[in-house]
Amino acid sequence: MTLRPPDESDPARFVEWFADMEATRYLAHRFGMALSQEEGWFTKIGESKDDVIWIIEAEGRAIGTSGIHRIDWLNANAITGTFIGDKSAWRKGYGGEAMALRTEYAFRWLNLHKLTSGALAENEPSRRALLKAGYREVGMQREHSFREGRWHDHWLCELLRSDWERARRGG
Repeated sequence: MTLRPPDESDPARFVEWFADMEATRYLAHRFGMALSQEEGWFTKIGESKDDVIWIIEAEGRAIGTSGIHRIDWLNANAITGTFIGDKSAWRKGYGGEAMALRTEYAFRWLNLHKLTSGALAENEPSRRALLKAGYREVGMQREHSFREGRWHDHWLCELLRSDWERARRGG
């Protein structure tokens, strides 16, 4: 599994992935965009000083994305997210591997102090991966998003650089 910068072939993959309601069932923003909109989003993210995005590659192909978003340089924190759009790559540990690489980049290269993330409460695979990556649960936003005719809770977590460093030392 590797992380690479996006290239010109990736917007078309995103159109395909985000059109799949099963693949996007746990995403906060799950409605797909046209190819031109995805291309515009990739351009905007590529020019951003407050976002870093990678494409996750495994099994010889792009399978998803992981990113660091809304970087607050003054307070040294950011929001993180990972999405595996290729359903044949689900539950193989790639999301967790991507989180580990992304976390190392955030703390070692960007010198951030804290990362936050979250998931719909019923998204057990994401919750497990985030906890395994060292994130700690900090709360629950009750009835935070409405989809499929009902309200859903949103689980929140965070990872401090000091906790990450301690875990890497085996402590």
